[in-house]
Amino acid sequence: MHPVLNRLLQAVVVFFGTSLLVFLAVFALPGDPLGTLAGDAQLTDTVRRNLEERYHLNEPVLVQYGHYLADLFRGDFGVTITGESVNNILANAWPITAQLAVTAWIIELVIGIGLGAVAALRPGGVFDRFATSTTILLLAVPTFVLAFFAQQVFGLQLGWFPVAGAAAGWPVAFLLPAACIAALGIGPIARLTRTSMLQTVTADYVRTARSRGITPWQLNTRHVLRNAIMPVVTYLGLDLGALLGGAVLVEGIFNLPGIGRALFTAINTQQGSVVVGIVTAGVFVVLLANLLVDLLHRALDPRIGKETSNA
Repeated sequence: MHPVLNRLLQAVVVFFGTSLLVFLAVFALPGDPLGTLAGDAQLTDTVRRNLEERYHLNEPVLVQYGHYLADLFRGDFGVTITGESVNNILANAWPITAQLAVTAWIIELVIGIGLGAVAALRPGGVFDRFATSTTILLLAVPTFVLAFFAQQVFGLQLGWFPVAGAAAGWPVAFLLPAACIAALGIGPIARLTRTSMLQTVTADYVRTARSRGITPWQLNTRHVLRNAIMPVVTYLGLDLGALLGGAVLVEGIFNLPGIGRALFTAINTQQGSVVVGIVTAGVFVVLLANLLVDLLHRALDPRIGKETSNA
């Protein structure tokens, strides 16, 4: 079987398995969404029955999941108990979260690879020790603590960045919260880059290239860094899920109207369809990103495709 087709089939299995687990977990939670909708008012038996039939709440959970999949294949993520389309909620919230996650991704990529590459040029030197200490410190500080600290210092005291909301637009409104999310990924990327470059620099093809008299810049960028960056590319694909998870927390601190706020509101109001829709969309994005990372990995290292075809 072709490797790309094999990865697609794996992604389909993971997608359905994850969506089923999330659906079962959300709708197995105790609570009465209809009672939450009614508030202090009392629903009559007729109204309750009509609502249960409309939203399939009177059917077994697996049958409800079947209805959800049928709607999902039509591009419909369902409706809330109040009748609002989940598609509209996702359409309004996802662009904010996407901008935040992509900004954090870029910060991780630039700073992480930069720190690791420079540290690898002089292992054991002053900058190497500085980079190691800095990345360990970033890993030790919880994201919410870093977010509150950054908001207080760089937002309120120094006034360099907006402290809340997305009114300032991209990238100004997203730089500070994105940096807080990216802080956890900078350390692993820097250490991966440094370790991989130190291993690559002793390879035979690097020694051959050096013997040809090419400049150190060409040697480090064209031969060392290009091959050393492949583990980093793999990590960045896996890290997208962590970025989306961190966005949920940071969006609440910086009051960004993204997926985090929508998810928090849906949980508080027991809107299971919104929770499932958000998580399902997130799973799809992560699977798509990992598939793209696999294809990029093959493009960077053609040997992977040859080894697979020979096997």
